[in-house]
Amino acid sequence: MSEKIVGKVAWISGPVIRADQVSGLSMMEQVEIGQERLIGEVLELDGDMATIQVYEDTVGIKPGVNVYGTGSLLFVELGPGLIKNIYDGIQRPLEDIKALQGDFIQRGAQVQALDRETLWQFTPTCQVGDQIKGGDVLGDVQETSAFIHRILCPPDIRGKLLEIVPQGAYTIEHVIAKISTEDGEQELKMYHRWPVRQPRPYHNRLNPTIPLITGQRVIDTFFPLAKGGTAAVPGGFGTGKTVTQHQLAKWCDANLIVYIGCGERGNEMTGVLVDFPKLIDPKSGNPLMERTILIANTSDMPVAAREASIYTGITIAEYYRDMGYDVAIMADSTSRWAEALREISGRLEEMPAEEGFPAYLATRLAEFYERAGRVVALNGKEGSISVIGAVSPPGGDFSEPVTQHTKRFVRCFWGLDKELASARYFPAINYMESYSEYLEDVSEWWTKFAIADWNALRAKAMGLLQQDDKLQKIVKLIGEDALPDDQRLVIEGARLLKDALLQQGAFDEVDTYSQPERQIWMLKIILHFYDRANEIIKKGAPIYRIREMEVIEHINRMKSRIRNEELEKFEELLQQVDEEFDKLEQDYAGGFF
Repeated sequence: MSEKIVGKVAWISGPVIRADQVSGLSMMEQVEIGQERLIGEVLELDGDMATIQVYEDTVGIKPGVNVYGTGSLLFVELGPGLIKNIYDGIQRPLEDIKALQGDFIQRGAQVQALDRETLWQFTPTCQVGDQIKGGDVLGDVQETSAFIHRILCPPDIRGKLLEIVPQGAYTIEHVIAKISTEDGEQELKMYHRWPVRQPRPYHNRLNPTIPLITGQRVIDTFFPLAKGGTAAVPGGFGTGKTVTQHQLAKWCDANLIVYIGCGERGNEMTGVLVDFPKLIDPKSGNPLMERTILIANTSDMPVAAREASIYTGITIAEYYRDMGYDVAIMADSTSRWAEALREISGRLEEMPAEEGFPAYLATRLAEFYERAGRVVALNGKEGSISVIGAVSPPGGDFSEPVTQHTKRFVRCFWGLDKELASARYFPAINYMESYSEYLEDVSEWWTKFAIADWNALRAKAMGLLQQDDKLQKIVKLIGEDALPDDQRLVIEGARLLKDALLQQGAFDEVDTYSQPERQIWMLKIILHFYDRANEIIKKGAPIYRIREMEVIEHINRMKSRIRNEELEKFEELLQQVDEEFDKLEQDYAGGFF
């Protein structure tokens, strides 16, 4: 806690205050206000006046109270103990605050982000005399039963290793190494601090060529996201943004999940906080929280902290990326974050742009999404950050500024549809409005894993869905029965794709996760059925004979009957499709139509 008085409060407007008589402050410096030591950050300096945004409730603060300088930027603590924790927007652990203050957070709560008492079993991985540079791994700590935490040398330190502790149990405050640098001897602990608004450095950026497998067919098969990529999930109220992100957090093949509840409703965030600790990671069998960090900042919490929560989450993700891990960030939702920017901008009396948002909205969105990527870290390890941001456009209007600016900076767009959600069709991703720019990037991966026809199958299925979309407009005018049989077959094939493939039950034990091989088998069977049906329709067979086939029922139910490990049953189903069509062709040849 700082005792250096750097100014006095002169003006207050919600989360924004102005201090006069300031001295010794710098831009973006973290400060403390009043006896309660409310945390704030310097936004503007003008002579002896400073504008500060406060990350806590300012009710009761009066002009004349002291402003204390800390001499540091707004930072997060990075070290063992982050995983399984639940933080607020400025990295205060909510469980620790609850133990001290009860169910309601009091202003000025001073709680350290990382536990200083826990002993961690440290195993050194370098020796005295080694040349150490920023990002190098000093040793390993078993952070959870499923996760090894690599203790990194801070990026701005370089020198010769003078001392390192032997294997043993230490707290994060224990000095584990001493390094001789140009500025003298430097002591290193198991944690260090990093400014949240400053991206962590890396060696170079790699092309995103490996898909982030989510187990959700409409995503993996049709609109894939690459590791290190960016995606937006826009949708109106009730379209399933939060459930979609829950599914991705549970099933995607990232090593670590950082879930940021940014300005969401309290009941939704409560669901996350209650459910996640109970969920089991399907891959390891361990609790899902053993690879999850939660940042909770609900809509009734201070608006300025909501703005900071995004940066807190991405900085923690960069830290684990530097260890060589694949990290996925779920930001729910960036619209609430943008609303926080708008409110603070209004308090600062800045000139508003579209719909009252600040003119720098696009810049801030770009700064956030550009911190994603697959990189080679300073220590030579490859890691990635995949950012999946939910967007909540008012009334589901995708033309509003946050959605439009987000589309400029993401390469994957999963647009949720209100009509699909109202029809209880989930995931409610509109396959006509959604897109992915990673198709070419990840196609080599699918080919490498002996699924060479993935791109061709996907293109064929999308062509069928696009034909159906055009025909549906005609159907609304004249009815389906007025169409010729070949066009009615297109509608039937698209219906199979939508019902048997794209629709997926998040709460179905069998269908909640679909591995890539299973997805391709399902797609092959549906398209093979359509091809055989198209052949016999051209020979003059009526469409009603196709619709009467028993195998259609089996195709519709394969997603809930055939498990990931039962791929041989798809071969049996494919054989059944051929047998029924062979029988139909024999009937046609014998004149039984």
